[in-house]
Formats: sequence, C-alpha cells, structure tokens
Amino acid sequence: MKILQYKENEQIKLAVKRRDGVIPLALLDAGFPGDMKTLIEKGMAVLNELSKKMSAYNGPTIPLDSIEFALPVNNPERFLCLGLNYVDHAKEGNNSLPEHPAIFMRTPTSLAAHNQSLLLPKVNNKLDYEAELLVVIGKQAKYLTVDNALDAVWGYSLFNDGSVRPYQRWSTQWTMGKNFDQTGGFGPWIVTPDELPLGAKGLNIEMRLNDQVMQQANTDDMVFDVVNTLVQISECMTLQPGDCIAMGTPSGVGYPRNPPVFLQPGDIAEVEVQGVGILRNGIVLEE
Repeated sequence: MKILQYKENEQIKLAVKRRDGVIPLALLDAGFPGDMKTLIEKGMAVLNELSKKMSAYNGPTIPLDSIEFALPVNNPERFLCLGLNYVDHAKEGNNSLPEHPAIFMRTPTSLAAHNQSLLLPKVNNKLDYEAELLVVIGKQAKYLTVDNALDAVWGYSLFNDGSVRPYQRWSTQWTMGKNFDQTGGFGPWIVTPDELPLGAKGLNIEMRLNDQVMQQANTDDMVFDVVNTLVQISECMTLQPGDCIAMGTPSGVGYPRNPPVFLQPGDIAEVEVQGVGILRNGIVLEE
C-alpha cells in the first residue's frame, strides 16, 4: 500500500493511493486515525485492517492530481540522514569511505512536501540535489540486531536532500548546509514493506533535473544497507514511531561536475526509486 497525507481546508488528512486516485481513510472507516504518526503508532496490525477495508471499498476516489500533498510525516521526532553512503559518491567528492554510518540531522522546517517548491536561498545560489531512499520507523526500537532490524521498518519513501554546499563546508559538521528552510523534498507517500524486496534491496534510484538524468544507481550500491544502518543507529538512540532515516545519495550530484550544476528557479527536480514512486519539486527563489 501507498499511504499519504494531504491538505484539505487547511487540515491534514490521511489517504491510501489506488491507481490514479486516493481514498480518504475516513471513508474506509471513521475509526482510522487522522494523521500518519498516530496511524504508525498503532503498529503493523493496522495495515492488515486497512488493506482489507481498501479491498472491500467500491466507492469514489479523489483524483491524485487534484490533491495538495502534505509531508508523509508531520514533525518527525528524528529526521536522520546518512552521508557518503554510496562508494562512487564518496569518491566524486574526494572523501574516504566512513567506517560507520556518517549521521547528521535535519529539522522539520527544512522539509518540503511533494509538488511543493524548494526554496533557493537568497543568501546563496549553490543549492545542490541528492536523490535518496528514506526509511520510516514503525515502533520504538533500541539495540536492534541484524535478525530483527527490519521489524522496526513501517515503510519507505523518497527524499531530495537539498544541500547549500558552501554552508555545508563551513565546518566538519554539515548542519548549516543541510537545514535551510524548505530545501529538502520528502514524499509523496509511504510504501509499506510488503510491496518491496526485503530491506529495499536491489532497487534502481534516479535523479532527474528538467527530465535529464543526473544520478542513476541501485540501492545495492549502499555502503551501509538498511539493516546495518538501523543496528548501528539504535546502539545510540531509541528510535520512535515516525522517525525518518534518509539513506544517502549516489554519485552524480551537481557540485563536482565541470562546470558545476546547481538548482535554479524554474527547475523541476525529480527523485525516483523503483517500486516507491516519484518525488517532484519545482525550484523558486526565496522571497
């Protein structure tokens, strides 16, 4: 299933995707939660119930192109990101491969929903793109093991880790360059694990800028896969339902190119991961 949040009359609502439309969860059962995080907190069992209700539903759907997408998860308690998690990406930036996952965090204000514009900061025009697979946590988890790590995964989504490169290089900590307002695309929905290979392995990942392919790789190319990433992160912190983990980007980003390529007003950036979907964001100059 593909589950999403959308806005209607300034309210966040939950829906499940069916072909070219969506079914509001409230039409399936008024007892379903009204937001994604509460739905996730109910555990994996709620997905079985949701699947049965959707299969039995024969009512109307809302056209997909008529809704205003919201972030798949509002204000996640943790939004973690991996750096240098594809071999070729580390090489293109003249970086050594990390011995452990290189983790940094993003703030909720740095995120943008599917079809929402990414903001090119008025203080710097070197905003780069990064196509990434994203993991959504489904339960409280600490000290995960290789054997049970995937039990903590509620689903997968897409992320464009928009990065203001000069600010990212201010110091060895990347926080400034990774947290400009509304620079990270997240969406359009969360795909449940049953629709993908175990651990989201073997999936093609692609970044397109104005229909030109800029990044192309496979999730098998990750240095640290989903399982090993969750094991190591959970040694440090207790993961919570709705936490998000962006799994890093492959080679082909803009700054090492000759000449460098950065996002410009009017551009359309698309992230696609096989079986997950397409995340699309236009670029506008910050006012």
